[in-house]
Amino acid sequence: MVALETLSAFALVTATTSLVPGPSMVFVLTQSISRGTAFGLAALAGLQAGYILWWILAALGLGTVAQASPLAFQILGLTGALYLGWLGIKALRNAGSTTAYDQAPPAQRLAGALRDGVVVALGNPKALIYMVALLPTFIDTNRSVGPQLLVLATAAFVIDVALGLLYILAGSGLEKSLRRRSTRRLLDITIGFIFITLSVVITGQLFEPIDRGYWWLG
Repeated sequence: MVALETLSAFALVTATTSLVPGPSMVFVLTQSISRGTAFGLAALAGLQAGYILWWILAALGLGTVAQASPLAFQILGLTGALYLGWLGIKALRNAGSTTAYDQAPPAQRLAGALRDGVVVALGNPKALIYMVALLPTFIDTNRSVGPQLLVLATAAFVIDVALGLLYILAGSGLEKSLRRRSTRRLLDITIGFIFITLSVVITGQLFEPIDRGYWWLG
């Protein structure tokens, strides 16, 4: 399977990249702050669904494909960056107002947070860097790769969800203290600029070498 020291090192790397507030955790946090706990949980569930797809791709030979056709993954990352930018513009446009989104049935709004989480995860360049540049260092090629991937994926899922729940708790606590419309407007504007800034930074970094370090992993 996976040696204990290897699993420990992997857990430390995973916890660090998840703890740093990159696009994924910023999305979970802002959903929790602006909409509440249920929406933070829906966003986190969407992110994990997206990352499960990335792990499946890793099992199918993602690294080989990425090295052979990096442009395809750059396009995927650009799509995710543009989507973050669109979420930022949407937050600025509707800052402090009651939008059609707010008036939609709760199930529809939760489904929207879940969908956005999947898109953010699939378009997050962290996934490509994680699978192509970081993951291979924790794989023993002298052993069966499948079981190792399963163990590492399970560890990553548990760590990411645990840290995501901490972000949700923090965001939900802030949400209860931000009831005034003027405060909500300031929050929406802040969220909008954060998403747009992340979109610009990710777009600028996408065409760097795939093994380059990124401060915004998460």
